[in-house]
Amino acid sequence: MEAECEQVHGGGGEEEAGADEAMLWSFQEAVERQTLQIGASACGATAVVDVLKALGVDVAPEEADRCVQTRPRRNESPLPDYLLSRSEAGATHSQLIQGAQEASEGKVAGRFFHFHPRRRVRLIPWLARWIRKGAVPVATMNMQLAVPEGEEVPDAWHHQLVFGVAPHAVFMTNPLDVGSEEEVHQRLCSESVLLIRREDVLQRLTPDCCLSSLSESQSDPRWKALDIEGQVRQMALEEEQEPDRPKLAHITIPAAYSSGITLFALRGSQLGHQLLHAPELPLL
Repeated sequence: MEAECEQVHGGGGEEEAGADEAMLWSFQEAVERQTLQIGASACGATAVVDVLKALGVDVAPEEADRCVQTRPRRNESPLPDYLLSRSEAGATHSQLIQGAQEASEGKVAGRFFHFHPRRRVRLIPWLARWIRKGAVPVATMNMQLAVPEGEEVPDAWHHQLVFGVAPHAVFMTNPLDVGSEEEVHQRLCSESVLLIRREDVLQRLTPDCCLSSLSESQSDPRWKALDIEGQVRQMALEEEQEPDRPKLAHITIPAAYSSGITLFALRGSQLGHQLLHAPELPLL
């Protein structure tokens, strides 16, 4: 998969001085105002708390989580149900939009922009334009891409509020982080798949485990196309091999999430109207 979104040059205003810089909060404000993860798999609800805060709507974290309807991992379930729970644990961008709307009693609206398949857009100038207008971005990223060499592959996707951009840099909360334009681009431009670690599969694999039910019972054809049963069978066979032979580190399952940027604004504002009626980013 060619995951990195193409960067192409737009015309006019994007080349003006300062086109690559915009901040919702200063670094010090971000340190003081950011919300740290409010619960397991609740990065989406955490981002919504900060979105509402940035738009002047104070909501208790528990209320935001209730409105987002964060889905848990079912860690104690047999392997098939565990894999289903992993494919949707946390929240999608649709849940973030619905949660922000409900928690704000209709004051806040959100609009998601897909970045996969690749789009004709320059990420940082595009974000800067919206931030300068007062929009609040949340990035939905596949953190299993653009993993620094030597680091362990993360276990999940992640939602992070973007509180500013500068040339070649994206500033985010939860955790407070600076991502390079290249790595953020890659994580924003991902197929909707999730890697599940070998140990998480094998410790739940039992002799009576029936993985064929995943491909037969799910309406999403990707469960069949990815041959989950075949991947798990391969892992199990590898356990009988010599210890020093290479083994699969992960299996790949479908994910409920889509990679991209959700922009939030006050619904009744001119910006809110502009946001809701903005065209999709054009495909490359």
